[in-house]
Amino acid sequence: MKFLFVTLFPEQIEQAASHSILQRAASKGLIEVSCINPRDFTHDVHRTVDDSPFGGGAGMVLKPEPMVAAIRKAKEQLPNARVIAMCPGGRTLKQSIVEEYAHSGQDFIFVCGHYEGFDERIFHWVDEKLSIGDYVLTGGEMPAIIVMDAISRFIPGVLGKIESAEEDSFSTGLLEYPQYTRPVNFEGMEVPEVLRSGNHALINSWRLKQSLKATLALRPDLLSAEQKELLTGRLPYKMKKSERRFYEELRAEIAAEQETRANAEVKEDEANG
Repeated sequence: MKFLFVTLFPEQIEQAASHSILQRAASKGLIEVSCINPRDFTHDVHRTVDDSPFGGGAGMVLKPEPMVAAIRKAKEQLPNARVIAMCPGGRTLKQSIVEEYAHSGQDFIFVCGHYEGFDERIFHWVDEKLSIGDYVLTGGEMPAIIVMDAISRFIPGVLGKIESAEEDSFSTGLLEYPQYTRPVNFEGMEVPEVLRSGNHALINSWRLKQSLKATLALRPDLLSAEQKELLTGRLPYKMKKSERRFYEELRAEIAAEQETRANAEVKEDEANG
């Protein structure tokens, strides 16, 4: 898969792609990373790519001429690529979008903004806008790198096992369960016995419980209506015995943990009182 960045700071992209998993993926030929600098399409001695906005206002705006020329050059190199402008006005990145991109079979051109953003006319040469969250950064390079990293994880051979990408947080719609490795006992904290049992059915059940508990506590917005009902509402009348037992046990664990936290908060308030 090829990733081409239209950027004023190609060294930032090159640096990010020269380490760890991305570097190994590039060396294996699984991904290809390149850059085009809009400054190379300017015609003045200062290589100017920005100008003050019409109507007044703070900051500078990226000019259409060098940006569009750079995008056109990028499309010559990758004619079937999806062109994505990294900017706050785009749809917000989430795991389903990452997987959509990863399985599209397309290459990608990322257009990285700076200053106060793009001249609006630039978007006529863009397929879509994309944001990584509701906050503002100094430029589009880091968001674009994040998107490339997230997509690359789904390319066969980039990770040791593709299951690593498919089982991570958000891929299942839930937060990830706790992970442990050796030693079994570290400063009095032990790896849960179930993970050492060798019983994969019990291990999978434990992991699902932990994911559901973590998601309910930290990101309940990720739960479907059906999942919320199973965790906090009335259990369906018709339900497999094993499934009912799973959710009854899970709900009891959640209630016990909530009570423990509540008691701890009361003790803390009394101590500070």
